[in-house]
Amino acid sequence: MVYLFESELPENKSIFFAMTHVFGIGKSQALFTCKKLGFSKNLKVKNLSKEQIQKLVSTIEFSNLVLVGDLKKLKSLKLKKLLSIKSYKGFRLKQGLPVRGQRTHTNARTSRKRG
Repeated sequence: MVYLFESELPENKSIFFAMTHVFGIGKSQALFTCKKLGFSKNLKVKNLSKEQIQKLVSTIEFSNLVLVGDLKKLKSLKLKKLLSIKSYKGFRLKQGLPVRGQRTHTNARTSRKRG
């Protein structure tokens, strides 16, 4: 079982898709990291050696990415700032309504406030 930045990587998936389970790493960053380390996209997590795992962790740490806890903290601070300045976007986020001008009369059933 491989843990990477507080996330468990699935053993049977390729390293490319498994890295996307870490909060803050998407497909493009995972592909870039795999290319930088010389990993095949098809390399499975269970086939990684300890040295490869250490290289992977050190590469991600030195890439200046905002990951997991810090990213969640930044997102919550951004939301609090929008609410504190009483912006329209903050108001809509607080109510659970669409933020970017979408129609709410017939659409946005998943985003609409139920009541």
